[in-house]
Amino acid sequence: MSTRPQCNIAIFCETRAEWMIAAQACFIYNFPLVTLYSTLGGVAIAHGLNETEITHIITSKDLLHSRLKAILLEVPRLQHIIVVDSKPTSWPGFPRGIMVHNMDAVQELVAVARRRPLPSDIAVIMYTSGSTGIPKGVMISHSNIIAGVTGMAERIPDLDETDTYIGYLPLAHVLELSAEMVCISHGCCIGYSSPQTLADQSTKIKKGSKGDTSVLKPTLMAAVPEIMDRIYKNVMTKVEEMSSVQRTLFVLAYNYKMEQITKGYKTPLCDSLVFRKVRSLLGGHMRVLLSGGAPLSAATQRFMNICLCCPVGQGYGLTETCGAGTISEMWDYSTGRVGAPLVCSEITLKDWEEGGYYSTDKPHPRGEIVIGGPNVTMGYYKNEVKNREDFFVDSNGQRWFCTGDIGEFHPDGCLKIIDRKKDLVKLQAGEYVSLGKVEAMLKNCPFVDNICAYANSDQSYVIGFVVPNQKQLMALAEQRGLRCSWEEICNNPDMERDVLHIITEAALSAKLERFEIPKKIRLSAEPWTPETGLVTDAFKLKRKELKSHYQEDIERMYGGK
Repeated sequence: MSTRPQCNIAIFCETRAEWMIAAQACFIYNFPLVTLYSTLGGVAIAHGLNETEITHIITSKDLLHSRLKAILLEVPRLQHIIVVDSKPTSWPGFPRGIMVHNMDAVQELVAVARRRPLPSDIAVIMYTSGSTGIPKGVMISHSNIIAGVTGMAERIPDLDETDTYIGYLPLAHVLELSAEMVCISHGCCIGYSSPQTLADQSTKIKKGSKGDTSVLKPTLMAAVPEIMDRIYKNVMTKVEEMSSVQRTLFVLAYNYKMEQITKGYKTPLCDSLVFRKVRSLLGGHMRVLLSGGAPLSAATQRFMNICLCCPVGQGYGLTETCGAGTISEMWDYSTGRVGAPLVCSEITLKDWEEGGYYSTDKPHPRGEIVIGGPNVTMGYYKNEVKNREDFFVDSNGQRWFCTGDIGEFHPDGCLKIIDRKKDLVKLQAGEYVSLGKVEAMLKNCPFVDNICAYANSDQSYVIGFVVPNQKQLMALAEQRGLRCSWEEICNNPDMERDVLHIITEAALSAKLERFEIPKKIRLSAEPWTPETGLVTDAFKLKRKELKSHYQEDIERMYGGK
């Protein structure tokens, strides 16, 4: 198919076995693999394909028709589309000059000459999900992958061929790709799923049928906090619906186990009598949960430790560090921390005067997190300006990346993420508000499924956009005698005031300052999913898009309308 070594090949596909098989083939033949999220919009997809001068792309039948077909004329270099599905075998209606092949047919072709990649050759050009604008392509070398995988594997105990990993996060995200590469390097089985079919209660599982975790019974899983928060809230809602005796027993068992695990003891009787049913939500055999992509709330982490009966390894890493940075030890049940640096990484803290964070701060040194080591990637593809801003090489030849995240080091060497430079807003009166901190605190409120805090520097208060928990809000509406549609409830000014009051109480309980608490909110009837373009595939908020989406509400809440 006229491919030569070091010719970029793109993959635009859902998380499935064929994705990883194609990736391994590209690594072996030294074709840099360009990865794109399957939820990206047409403009972003075309940007990535054109910037990397793609002639060959691997995709699925569904994505070819729903996403790619509409932009083919905007990607003039594209010649070959390889479809991972086995049927159909003919593909009419495509522009002249573009050939569509089935993966089976491609595998039967005479193999091109293999050229063993050098450690410094590009393995992946990974396009980020673009939480701050147009996606950037991060160049990851073969040696970066080996360093990152080595560092992560060292922190996960007893990995071997008896383990089963369930893959469902986007493989175009560094967390999922790194986790699966760790599993492959240790001979673990991998089963593939999707967020819609993961558990028995998932949206695409017929009532009475089993979800993928019940069938596969995995021992390992990577998850973003958004998914763990959902499990936590669903279970706690069911606890509230129990009889007073059942609820009292559950709370007693929960508190007893929390006390025991912090002392290092196990609770087999509690696990089998009280938490067995909750543990079965993820198949009943889970032994390690890896959390990454965003901060995990203390309440959710505690719930996972206690009710799912397995440790949560909270990790911190970025696409620019090949996903590796820190992972907490499995025996460390403290919350809010992301562990100590991995063997592949060094971490230093750089003073940030504007935010008031210094490496000399007491009792904990604080500052911008800067990561160095062999896992730090080669930089952004065709973007020298950003490379000079974000990467540097020290006098010893080691590469470093300036993350933009603010952290503090604890005496035992563990890191805690406390802020983000881009999330800090200075209010009219001079107070600094960390929007990320406000959101993290308020996400624990039972009425909040998701929240975006917003502030203008020329205004004196914070506002918020809230995706309310449907079950909780519908129950509140019923108490108030409101019997109308979900959208009408969310647009009702009285409901808005009630939810604001509940959020304010939660904020005060979480010890937020008065100026940090949203003074006005807008309830959103539509959930924020990657498909809406308002969050990334890791469910991080896209602040720019959210601001555009709610521009009229911003003007209204700040008195413009």
